[in-house]
Amino acid sequence: MMDQTLRLLTVVTLMLTASPAPIRAEAAPAQPTTEAAHPGLPLPADQGKLFSGSGACAPCHTGMSDETGADVSIDSAWRSTMMANAARDPYWRATVGTEVLANPTYQAVIEDKCATCHTPMARSSIAADGGKGKVLGEGGVLDSKHPLQPLATDGVSCTLCHQIRESGFGQPESFSGGFVIDTSLPAGQRPTFGPFPVDENLAGVMQGVSGFIPVHSEHVKRSELCATCHTLYTPSVDSKGQIAGQFPEQMAYFEYLNSDHRRTRACQDCHMPAAAGKVPIGSPGGEPRSPFVQHTFVGGNAYMGQVLKTFGEELAVTASGEHFDRTLERVSDQLRTRTAEVAVEAAKVSGSRLMATVVVRTHVGHKFPTGFPSRRAWLHFSVSDASGRVLFESGAVKAEGSIVGNDNDADPAAYEPHHLQIDRADQVQIYEAIIGDSDGHVTTTLLRGADYLKDNRLLPSGFVKRQAKKDIAVHGQALQDRDFEGGGDKIRYAVELRDARGPLTVSVELLYQSIAHRWAQNLRRYDTPDVSRFLSYYEKVPNRPIVVATATAQVRK
Repeated sequence: MMDQTLRLLTVVTLMLTASPAPIRAEAAPAQPTTEAAHPGLPLPADQGKLFSGSGACAPCHTGMSDETGADVSIDSAWRSTMMANAARDPYWRATVGTEVLANPTYQAVIEDKCATCHTPMARSSIAADGGKGKVLGEGGVLDSKHPLQPLATDGVSCTLCHQIRESGFGQPESFSGGFVIDTSLPAGQRPTFGPFPVDENLAGVMQGVSGFIPVHSEHVKRSELCATCHTLYTPSVDSKGQIAGQFPEQMAYFEYLNSDHRRTRACQDCHMPAAAGKVPIGSPGGEPRSPFVQHTFVGGNAYMGQVLKTFGEELAVTASGEHFDRTLERVSDQLRTRTAEVAVEAAKVSGSRLMATVVVRTHVGHKFPTGFPSRRAWLHFSVSDASGRVLFESGAVKAEGSIVGNDNDADPAAYEPHHLQIDRADQVQIYEAIIGDSDGHVTTTLLRGADYLKDNRLLPSGFVKRQAKKDIAVHGQALQDRDFEGGGDKIRYAVELRDARGPLTVSVELLYQSIAHRWAQNLRRYDTPDVSRFLSYYEKVPNRPIVVATATAQVRK
């Protein structure tokens, strides 16, 4: 047994010291090509008292294939995700800085809270010594001179998630980054939890190479693990600059608990899909395991993935262009095939008008969109005559990413209401969360959030809006809309036809952006290096929406 362990350790040592061959992007995008060709930096293997960088784990969890031959390597799937790049995300960095400028009294609170889930290994290490997480400027964990900077920029990494204990799962103390990690155990004796029984020989190899002891525990498959960071309350600061309560910024877990999905699947089932068949989970060998969940963490933030790919060298990403291409393909597939569908029903000509009903059905287990409130989805509806001439259009997109007719994109103090019927081109059905401050004014400053003025994001099936608690409630006119219920929405369109020649073509698209136009534009009020950097990226990478679903119908006149 000892000889086998030594052989395995030798193999792993060689893997750790070998220089990785660069992986080049298959094709450069239309945007800046120098940065987009960045092959990706090596994963950091830095080791602290509590954590190790992903590079300490990757050598034994790469080169993995499922029964179809598909690459399911943990390192190559993870390194181009938003989890891996949580601290590199230039929009997040810009937002942290603007929140501090808007609420300077609470800078320490803001930075510590944001660091908890975006630089969790660095912040947890500091907290274990009684300190607070600092992000910005000199002395912050993102500063290249800070000793914890490599762990900070490694984002939500292997030895963070796999050390989280089940303690407090699903309870209020676990939310907003309240995950529990045992900080009392010394380096070399710390457990990492996984879903499979552990082979003693391989456990010894892992301990010898990484310093962590694998332990079997089913809790890593529970939604409550994800909820520790994806249920987020932030302080609510009133117009006098005083903390007046807390604001439910992200409530994906509670939305999920109020859906039918809670009975049949966990967060991981959709965001970490299983590989085909059994997979040996480590390069040194071991029994093939099933189901093996892929560490793709597929979500909906395609725009930031494109930014990270395009400016990879400047942002010091560890993923190559090819890695990002694969992740972007997964995100696109998730949004286009498993998120929602639209249909045109009851389309007919009545007098001088075309009347049509659009039905939206959602398939996800939480609101859509969910998460950070900059995200929005909307209906792009149009009617064309026999010659292809557009007679009516609602929800068209301008080149800079704004929506034609959207009150909020045109005026930061206004917002588009939820509609029961649309009969003008300057009306558009947008599924979004609009934040109001303590005086009832529209804001995109999170700490100024007191309540939602509008929240008509599409509800998951099984969600009963009249029974929903305040933190996940429907706000605005959608609350009175009988056609807006768990599972989707129905909206009527009425179009004046005048002299149009038939047959008429009715087209509808459900579009989605992860950063709404107003959220980006409001950053221009602030002058910081991180804001300037993000806006320079924003101007070079078009904020084009993703088409989630489409439908057409022909109507005779």
